[in-house]
Amino acid sequence: MLDQATNVLGLLAYSFIVVVGIVLAIAVVMFVIDVTQTQHAVRRNFPVIGRFRYLFENLGRYVRHYFIALDREELPFNRAERSWVYRAAKGVESTVAFGSTRDLHVPGTVLFTNSAFPVLATEAEEPTEVTIGPGCAQPYSTRALFCVSGLSYGAISKPAVQALSRGAARAGIWINTGEGALA
Repeated sequence: MLDQATNVLGLLAYSFIVVVGIVLAIAVVMFVIDVTQTQHAVRRNFPVIGRFRYLFENLGRYVRHYFIALDREELPFNRAERSWVYRAAKGVESTVAFGSTRDLHVPGTVLFTNSAFPVLATEAEEPTEVTIGPGCAQPYSTRALFCVSGLSYGAISKPAVQALSRGAARAGIWINTGEGALA
């Protein structure tokens, strides 16, 4: 029994020495290749170890994507937007409920909240009228709290512009034309 254990330990030690020898031989070959090549200064100045730079550079985007960047930090499309598009494209429910990944503590952030005891229509206060451009020749007054923001209408199709216009008219809100005017 003792002889078997000794034989197994000897075999493991021999295997370890062979593996270490192979790794060292590969490292020596990589060292010679790195020192003699002239394309990459990092590999020439830091042979063998310099190769890890390229590995980490390639792995870095995955590390940032999954561990460092938050859901709404990436541009032009952040992770929250991409995951919504992926769900919608697969026909999976794309409604995100129970909270938000946006910072809701920024002053001026619009919050839509539900209420267990909503205000009755008779108790609700009408929004006050807002005048845009009171010093202009034709100031614009509205009671609408929301609008269709200015965008490049030349970049979207005519049916899209018409749909936005019809929707705004039905909602009783105004449209920023993107050229400094309101419609």
